[in-house]
Amino acid sequence: MSDLNQKSLLAVMAHPDDESFGIGGTLAKYAREGVDVHLICATDGASGTVSPELLDGYASISELRLQELRCAADKLGLASMTMAGYRDSGMAGSEDNLHPHSLTAQPVEDVAANFAGVIRKVRPQVVVTHDPIGNYGHPDHIACQLATEAAFHMAGDPSALPETDHPAFQPRKLYYNTFPKQFFRWVFRFGRIFGMDPSKFGRNEDIDVLALLEQPDFPIHLRIDHRKYSSYQKEASQCHVSQLPSGPPNSGWMALFFRLMAGKDLFMRAFPEAPAGLREKDMFEGI
Repeated sequence: MSDLNQKSLLAVMAHPDDESFGIGGTLAKYAREGVDVHLICATDGASGTVSPELLDGYASISELRLQELRCAADKLGLASMTMAGYRDSGMAGSEDNLHPHSLTAQPVEDVAANFAGVIRKVRPQVVVTHDPIGNYGHPDHIACQLATEAAFHMAGDPSALPETDHPAFQPRKLYYNTFPKQFFRWVFRFGRIFGMDPSKFGRNEDIDVLALLEQPDFPIHLRIDHRKYSSYQKEASQCHVSQLPSGPPNSGWMALFFRLMAGKDLFMRAFPEAPAGLREKDMFEGI
């Protein structure tokens, strides 16, 4: 349980690797600056393909992914890591969506109760998760966001979760990590020039950039500059060997594009409701 005088941050991410490829720079920055940084990983990462040689010594893909996540958590400097126990649901329309233990198959309130129990245990002032469209439309990211938002409020309700061992605790702030649509517009424009099909973007060609451009653009209330800590994010990302090159590409026009975009994570403040024009410099601002 965190001391209330000690700054504490909880990231709730959908898969093993989201903590590194996504907001790893932010998590490493806060951990190195004395904040207790905790992680809930919602799923086991069992969907997708893994090179057979990487499974040597592991009973399953999920066992391999867990070991990779432990490595990444150590590189980032996390204070704790909790596996929520759900199965990776895969991308929309995949057979993995139908698995009874997949995250997307669970009632939101049940997942929220699971997350809220962890919130009460680690007592973070700040909680961060994916944005409402799952960053790039991944069903697990969306389910994770919905459950985290509900858990954020559930954890502070004394009448909720009577079976838990920890008293009610209300975090002060909730953030969504998000990408501005300008990012995807540039991917679309440059991708077309270089012959990329924007409807088949990403390592598994399962991200439709065109569909993402039709989604709402969320306001940016906070920019975290983590360039000073980028080496820790890189080391954490390299732990996820089975997912490489899921992270930023190392060569070609996309590598240059990602380098220009690198060094800052963008967040929308979901709670407390942000006034128009809000520009924060730190997640703990005002706490």
